[in-house]
Amino acid sequence: MAENKAKDLAGNEAIAQAKNIRMTAMKVRRVVDMVRGQDVEKALDTLRFAPYAAAEPVFKCVASAAANARNNKQLNGQLVITEAYVDEGPTLKRFRPRAQGRAYRIRKRTSHITIVVQETAGVAQKGRTR
Repeated sequence: MAENKAKDLAGNEAIAQAKNIRMTAMKVRRVVDMVRGQDVEKALDTLRFAPYAAAEPVFKCVASAAANARNNKQLNGQLVITEAYVDEGPTLKRFRPRAQGRAYRIRKRTSHITIVVQETAGVAQKGRTR
């Protein structure tokens, strides 16, 4: 049975999930690892110019989490990605013909992306000098 992750969130957190993305979890994790822990605006800029195909669904999920925080939870401060992980989704099984009448199984993998953002109002960012 699926669990409702939104019930376990604190008052200053918002969540977004993208399910059944037609891309392997390993490829998506490479992109999610780049933005974990960043503030949302910097993460969106990083994803906009990332040279990976998985950057597009991760970009949409981060943007959705930020929109959920602003519209559903009324969080207007600076948003930071606190949790970002990728799980494997259902695998589509297809068959290709091979030599001598055999069949070869093709596994088309899918993944679920989960992004949690948190408001950090009044906290100074690391690395900024201005």
